Amino acid sequence: MGLTEYKKKRDFTKTDEPKGELSPHRSQIYVIQKHQARQLHYDLRLEKDGVLKSWAVPKEPPLKRGVKRLAVQVEDHPVEYASFKGTIPEGEYGAGTVEIWDKGSYETEKWMEKEIIVKIKGERLIGRYCLIKFKKEKNNWLFFRCGE
Repeated sequence: MGLTEYKKKRDFTKTDEPKGELSPHRSQIYVIQKHQARQLHYDLRLEKDGVLKSWAVPKEPPLKRGVKRLAVQVEDHPVEYASFKGTIPEGEYGAGTVEIWDKGSYETEKWMEKEIIVKIKGERLIGRYCLIKFKKEKNNWLFFRCGE
């Protein structure tokens, strides 16, 4: 996706969100941000190809096996967004408060167009997690713990 869609949605003269540029590969950053916008949700972000691949998860992320969550893929975010916390001003895209809910790194086991398997090493989420794309829904994925 790149950062075109991300930049199109924001007025950086009004928000403190990072502008960001494509970053060369670093470590595999993992972060979940709790985002109190119109509706409370959690933003799952995994660093890949110089950006943070991102999904909005409407309910608290699954801490144990057997709990499955909808994850809606959204635009890529700059790597610098992994440390962003604060308030996005009213009237701006995503207005509301953002805080870091969990962070760490991950290892990729599989990253395909419709299936992603990663081993998350966070403070809250630890273990093997899967993202499986719904067949008929363009941006909808299923997010769940799929191993230890």
